[in-house]
Amino acid sequence: MITKTISIKTTEFNEIINITNQIQKIVDESNIVDGQVILFVPHTTAAVTINENTDPDLKKDILLGLSKFFPNLKEFEHFENNSDAHIKASLISPEQILLVENKKLILGTWQGIYFCEFDGPRNRNLIVRIF
Repeated sequence: MITKTISIKTTEFNEIINITNQIQKIVDESNIVDGQVILFVPHTTAAVTINENTDPDLKKDILLGLSKFFPNLKEFEHFENNSDAHIKASLISPEQILLVENKKLILGTWQGIYFCEFDGPRNRNLIVRIF
């Protein structure tokens, strides 16, 4: 078992960052041939997801859709005024499980791994555990 923490510096209030290459690099360095990778975001207003990696406009569309369905409403009572970020992070998920075969992440042809920021900019962490 190997555990690493990736530091991610976000630059926008809402942002989706492709981290596929970073995760594959950790797998490469681990010398694991076949196994599992667990990704975990230890923050309540950020998340990790797997989605299409070919059209950069999709990231904008996802953020737009989430903002339209979950705007920051003045009626929210949370004292930090970021309830929308907590809702978005809960829906996207703080964790993902990936499979490794022959030292490569098993992803579909169009899939990539994305870190999602909903309350930035911030310095964030992503925990990567390989079995």
